[in-house]
Amino acid sequence: MTVKQISVFVENKPGRLAAICRALAAKEVSIVAMSLADTADFGIVRMIVDDHPKAVETLAAAGFAVRETEVVVATVPDRPGGMAELMERFDSAGVDIEYSYAYAPGDGGKAVLVFRFSDNAKAEAALRE
Repeated sequence: MTVKQISVFVENKPGRLAAICRALAAKEVSIVAMSLADTADFGIVRMIVDDHPKAVETLAAAGFAVRETEVVVATVPDRPGGMAELMERFDSAGVDIEYSYAYAPGDGGKAVLVFRFSDNAKAEAALRE
């Protein structure tokens, strides 16, 4: 399934992630999934939220640089080999993964994986097979 992801570019200094979270909380926007990558000078906070338009508006109004990206969300069994089987599908289809982040609650149910692909349509076709 394809969903919108928000990428927020922030200075790499204390309090910036808290400011993002406070701004969203003030508008009652929940963060569903999040990943943080950093360099020496800046960070990229990637997130999926429950109210995408409100989050974009809120963060932009708070002065953050915000970008929207289409990502693919997939679920796999939360067990050894669950992700390997999915990766084999993508490999067989020749799909390039730009980045990914995941959540597995550890209860033996499903793990949720978020992917940014060079070709989302090709990746979704591989998921349907």
